[in-house]
Amino acid sequence: MIKMFEQFNNEQEIREICEKYNIKNYTINQDGSIDVDGNVNLSKMNLTELPLKFNMVSGHFIISHNRITSLDGCPNYVGGSFDCSRNKLTTLEGCPDKVGGDFHCSYNQLTTLADCPKEVGDNFDCYNNKLTTLEGSPNEVGGSFDCSINQLKTLKGSPESVRGSFDCSNNQITSLEGFPERIGHNIGLINNKITSLKGIPMNIDGSIYLYNNPISIIDSSIEVKGGIALSGTNFDDKIKNLSQEKLIILFEHGVDYDIFRKDGSINDSRLERLFKDFGV
Repeated sequence: MIKMFEQFNNEQEIREICEKYNIKNYTINQDGSIDVDGNVNLSKMNLTELPLKFNMVSGHFIISHNRITSLDGCPNYVGGSFDCSRNKLTTLEGCPDKVGGDFHCSYNQLTTLADCPKEVGDNFDCYNNKLTTLEGSPNEVGGSFDCSINQLKTLKGSPESVRGSFDCSNNQITSLEGFPERIGHNIGLINNKITSLKGIPMNIDGSIYLYNNPISIIDSSIEVKGGIALSGTNFDDKIKNLSQEKLIILFEHGVDYDIFRKDGSINDSRLERLFKDFGV
């Protein structure tokens, strides 16, 4: 039986394992770890642990669709994407410090993002876990950030900047405090318990999806450049039936006109005045 990396005694054993798993263009380091110039694909191999100790991988590192419970042996640096999704991980300890492409850890049993990479060049996917906190997230994500389908009640600990979309749908979030300061595209808030927009960025370059939240008032001025989806919310039907043009004006300027009462009812005359002032 081929030994795991903790027990390696010589380079021959490492070479045999590399051959078995079709790992090419590798260099064996003095500590028994290997550097790989290219991709490593160990997905769907029924692994419970990594068969080698990796140091640097210039391309993609894929270990998805296994039964892995520990990331011990993962590379410190991955130039492409890192995918450990669909395993049995309860911790990200052992993750690379830096991932140049996407980082995928979805469909595991994670409750925290502690020990995740400090730098992620593209998308960060951690959906379909058991996350109760986003503490430990990287400060900046080069692509989109998807933490949907978890057990989050708060967004504290979120990345400060997400250059793509941010999706926290299908959680138990009650407050947007801790929301990223900068979002490059769409915002997904579907199926939560949100009643206030305070904490969300003032400028949204994409669309905002508020489906199925108990929100009934607009209490923050937000410039939305895309669309606004309000189905399944507690907004007055007069608001939900507005055109996208009018909704965009309402989201950006409604607070200035004091249109919403605390109980969610609206001041019809002020709403009419708002749209008259903006010529719609």
